[in-house]
Amino acid sequence: MAAISLVLAIAFVAALFMSFTVGANSNSAPIAPAVGANALSILRAALLVGVVAGLGAVLQGGNISETIGRDLVTGVSITPLAAAAALLTSAALITIGNSRGYPIPSAFTVTGSIIGVGIALGGGFATHEYVRIFSFWLVIPVVNAILGYLIARALRSDALDETVGVPVLAGGVGYALANIHLSVLPAPSGTTGSIAGSMSRSLHLLPTTLAPHYTLGMFVVSLALGIAALGATWWQLVRDQATGIKRFLIVLGLVVVFTSGGSQVGLATGPLETVFESDLHASTSYLLVLGGVGILAGAWIRSPRVIQAVSNEYAALGPRRSIAALIPAFLIAQLAIVLGIPISFNKVMISSIVGSGLAASSSGGGVSPRKAGFTVLSWVGSMAGAGLVSYGLYTGLHAIV
Repeated sequence: MAAISLVLAIAFVAALFMSFTVGANSNSAPIAPAVGANALSILRAALLVGVVAGLGAVLQGGNISETIGRDLVTGVSITPLAAAAALLTSAALITIGNSRGYPIPSAFTVTGSIIGVGIALGGGFATHEYVRIFSFWLVIPVVNAILGYLIARALRSDALDETVGVPVLAGGVGYALANIHLSVLPAPSGTTGSIAGSMSRSLHLLPTTLAPHYTLGMFVVSLALGIAALGATWWQLVRDQATGIKRFLIVLGLVVVFTSGGSQVGLATGPLETVFESDLHASTSYLLVLGGVGILAGAWIRSPRVIQAVSNEYAALGPRRSIAALIPAFLIAQLAIVLGIPISFNKVMISSIVGSGLAASSSGGGVSPRKAGFTVLSWVGSMAGAGLVSYGLYTGLHAIV
């Protein structure tokens, strides 16, 4: 009994450390454009990142956490010892990589670690799930780069006034926000609530079905919120264009921070999903709160340094390219949350920045094919290496315990 308690304690500490690392690194970049534009101080930005990313973790982290904890191997459930081995492997590799200047993508490392311990437990490969996840990972850089390029070209075009283009984008973000999945909102059985869904049902508004789980009332509510966001942004830009752009960067950055919290917390909490339900008989909502607390602590303690470093780069990009990078990142990460697919949020941001950079440079925006190839190899290597290390670590710990 004492050994089991010790293993659980180690697993919880490792999960907190993972969420702390996510809060310190993965959630900081989206607010950096606002800091680079002198719209926010670094300390205030770090404070907002911690609170908003923590809320995103609690309200949106369930799907990805479940995928990590249940769907990556077949025939077995992740035990407390296996969860501890996977989390220790991931946390150690990420820490070592960061300390040596080689950022290790969390999503790939955690995925590899869970597969490794799952196979060590006697489980099988969840091939169908891997195809789904890997296909999404391959599509991310292409779609993000295209979206970033198109938005940046539109914002740079002389034919489109900034007081029109930016508000239209704000309206699109507002429409999307009305439909994001939030765990605290009531919803029909088997679905997750959204602002549009909850409002349309409470008002008994136009229940005609347009698509599965999507009604005409939801469309109307979403459209109204989108128009409200468009109007508010247009009003700010007409009053003072520079100030309006800065405020839009703040709001957009926080929206993306919220999304990053929801997309990243599952990397820390996922390995403990079955442990919470089967061993502790507790709701996994408490697990997301644990992850949210870790993210908040990481953001408050470590993110000021990250924000300061990244904001200098975003200041060089300028507000238009920053907007063009943030919007695709928000959309892709929200889609990943809906589908329950773990992603590396930093890699999502990088591909968006590359796309917006292509619009600003006829030479390819400084994109190096050699560097891109090295990056892909590092992703594959981190996942394979994490799998092997976690397999060996679990086997060794199991023999001892």
